[in-house]
Amino acid sequence: MLDKTLTPGSFETRLYEGWERSGAFACDPASPAAPFTIMIPPPNVTGSLHMGHALTFTIQDTLIRWRRMQGRDALWQPGTDHAGIATQMVVERLLAQEGNQDRRSLGRAAFLDRVWQWKAESGGTITKQLRRLGASLDWPRERFTMDAGLSRAVLEVFVTLHRQGLIYRDRRLVNWDPKLLTAISDLEVESREVKGNLWHLRYPVEGAPGQFITVATTRPETMLGDTAVAVHPEDARYASLVGKRVILPLVGRAIPVVADEYSDPEKGTGAVKITPAHDFNDFEVGRRHGVAMPTILDPEGRVFLGEIEGELCPVEGVAEPDFVRSLAGQDRFAARKAIVAKLEELGLLEKVEPHTHQVPHGDRGGVPIEPRLTWQWYCDAATLAKPAIEAVETGRTQFVPRQWENTFFAWMRDIQPWCISRQLWWGHQIPAWYAPDGSIFVEKTEEEAKAAARAKFGRDVPLERDPDVLDTWFSSALWPFSTLGWPERTPEVARYYPGDVLVTGFDIIFFWVARMMMMGIHFMGDVPFRHVYIHGLVRDEKGQKMSKSKGNVMDPLELIDAYGADALRFTICALTGPGRDVKLGRKRVEDYRGFITKIWNAARFLEMNGVGPQARGTGSPDPAFDPAAAETPLARWILDAANRAVAEATAALEAYRFDEYAAACYRFVWNSFCDWFIEFAKPVLNGPDGPERAEVKGAAQHVLGTILRLLHPAIPFVTEELWDRFGYGPDCSLIRAPWPEAVPVTEAEAAREELDWVVRLVTEVRAVRSEVNVPPSVTTPLLVRDAAPESLARAGRWIEAIRRLGRVTEISPLDGEVPKGVAQAVVGEATVMLPLAGVIDIPAERARLARERAKAEGEARKVEAKLGNADFIARAPEEVVEENRERLEAARAEMARLDAALARIAE
Repeated sequence: MLDKTLTPGSFETRLYEGWERSGAFACDPASPAAPFTIMIPPPNVTGSLHMGHALTFTIQDTLIRWRRMQGRDALWQPGTDHAGIATQMVVERLLAQEGNQDRRSLGRAAFLDRVWQWKAESGGTITKQLRRLGASLDWPRERFTMDAGLSRAVLEVFVTLHRQGLIYRDRRLVNWDPKLLTAISDLEVESREVKGNLWHLRYPVEGAPGQFITVATTRPETMLGDTAVAVHPEDARYASLVGKRVILPLVGRAIPVVADEYSDPEKGTGAVKITPAHDFNDFEVGRRHGVAMPTILDPEGRVFLGEIEGELCPVEGVAEPDFVRSLAGQDRFAARKAIVAKLEELGLLEKVEPHTHQVPHGDRGGVPIEPRLTWQWYCDAATLAKPAIEAVETGRTQFVPRQWENTFFAWMRDIQPWCISRQLWWGHQIPAWYAPDGSIFVEKTEEEAKAAARAKFGRDVPLERDPDVLDTWFSSALWPFSTLGWPERTPEVARYYPGDVLVTGFDIIFFWVARMMMMGIHFMGDVPFRHVYIHGLVRDEKGQKMSKSKGNVMDPLELIDAYGADALRFTICALTGPGRDVKLGRKRVEDYRGFITKIWNAARFLEMNGVGPQARGTGSPDPAFDPAAAETPLARWILDAANRAVAEATAALEAYRFDEYAAACYRFVWNSFCDWFIEFAKPVLNGPDGPERAEVKGAAQHVLGTILRLLHPAIPFVTEELWDRFGYGPDCSLIRAPWPEAVPVTEAEAAREELDWVVRLVTEVRAVRSEVNVPPSVTTPLLVRDAAPESLARAGRWIEAIRRLGRVTEISPLDGEVPKGVAQAVVGEATVMLPLAGVIDIPAERARLARERAKAEGEARKVEAKLGNADFIARAPEEVVEENRERLEAARAEMARLDAALARIAE
């Protein structure tokens, strides 16, 4: 017997271990079935399960379980990413906590040994937590972006692209983290609003005493590296200065005034200091005009004079070389204060304005990043992007929703060289070796590099390997094929590439999706996936982004402990619609836990009424039950409703409409099966044995089995537990049970019309009673006017159910005048009336409804006025505006409901 109270924790671990032990998650390369492949977006090996993971992995697991049930040979490829910066930081903190040496004093080899030790001890946290969520990944195939096979793939790709001229070394600007001492990607940079100043600095015009050009800057410390001042070509204020030179304050270097459209006449003074080695825009201006690009900050953000020392030149009242030399080694922000003070002392600081602006920070280091001119390795992304763009243009890869293609195209058509090197120790070390004369040998192994050097020089020469490692995204770009054994032509590569769908967030379309497409097409000759399903972000119930500072972060594991994995998973499916973020609150999960409980309670009721566990695998109290042979309208109706639910759910999943899938299941299970079928079936199930009772029991068990299969992709644990307990198959077999299909139902339309009419009648009667506050204990007659003979006949056939469910004593046709004091409703062609005179105080009830209606109207007007205020729309946070729109919609719906209630009891 099922427990009275549903406690998911009592069986979730047991069921998951049973699935995993039985190999239920495994693909089969030798299977004749059509393959279906999803590549997991590999979570960081340092990670733990958060709500973003819960969203994306629930969606993927729903798809993979569904396709598996459809008979596809499903591979959901598991694995984790080595997460270069994050992992290195974790281990460095660990060393500090243990009181051990830091990374540099420990040495590279010993440090890497410690990282691998950490990985063995703690690197499996996220995969254990995914099991709690119910993720049915093919765990024996788990890969790691630093394992031997994937490392071999990385070497193959790097060397091949280098030989094809698509990987090269160049000196360009990068995002530099002065704390982590490495280049970082744009994805690892976050803009933060900073309250600072805009300093207006006066640069003397060479050979024109008393004449200055004023520039406005937020970073006066970088002026030491200025090599030009730019003005707009059409700015008449500075036309006479273009081509002339100004004296760089403090330094004394003469720099040109250039005309460039980058300068905006409407911003600041209209004149811009150009520091090519320390600003991305300035770098491009500097390249256009061929000016020098000296670096004036070292890797740690301290003043470095090595490249400008020879240009320091004293100029009375303008430049003081000794002062500049005193700045050497100072932190950039300390140098800023000193420089501003000196400029003020020299009379070259015109004014200072408070200025709030966005400053890029490293998301892990937490300090402002520095654009830094360094030698790095680059990938020719523009060349690799062209086939990927064409693949999306022609539909070989399709984005769902389609509008994300525009984001993909915008990035890809304006793509810049991809900086693939990082100044870290943990990662794939770049396979490049340097000879004493600077010659570079790119090979898969040191032995091959030595052989190449020997071939060039005619003798052995000492080689030094490049200390940098590859950007983490480089190895993850190979994920769709490297995980399958490439560069070997394994059976898995031949069978499971390309994959069917990639599920991910919009924020990594460029950083991961695009790069997988570039590498996949280049090395495999085909796109890595046919569909890219893009989901939104998980926000709180008010639409705010979750953050620790706001205190609105939810822990999925805590929610699983409280409500069960199924409740969290179904909530995610129900809220995941195309192109929108998921507004998730604890109350939502609690509400959908009620749906899971409803299923459990319905199964328990059926079990108590003889529709309980049977011999394993029979699937019915009567193994001979044939849906096509059903004769009672009730059995035919629920079988037909199940067919329609299956069709709706299947179509929704085919279209990646997880919200519609959940809604179709919810409507059918809660309304059709639990609220109506079981209620209609109670008298039969409680009655004597006979053909009708046997048929209703057979239909109940058949449809319950359909429900369990239909819901299993989203609700795997409770459905499997009920499947096993009811004997539909051996233990842990639902995961491999066939996806439900429509069954033949005789005279389905007639059964649908009859039972739907009864449902509408009872629903309307209940609505009338609820709206006008008829106490549940009070029963009333039901008058029916203008009813067709068939409607009256249906009322007669179902009178017992109508009495019980609608709190009705009798049903009487009405041919004369409508009596006073009735509440009315329309069901089909008929008008039904509840005589309420003497049951409720109708005038008082009408007055109450009118007051409620006025209150709702007042709320609607107030919110309409707020939403009609352009200033409010412009200033209020997006989530606040959306909340007000929802309030307006709710108020209008309440007005419509009250209008209908008033109409029912009109004079």
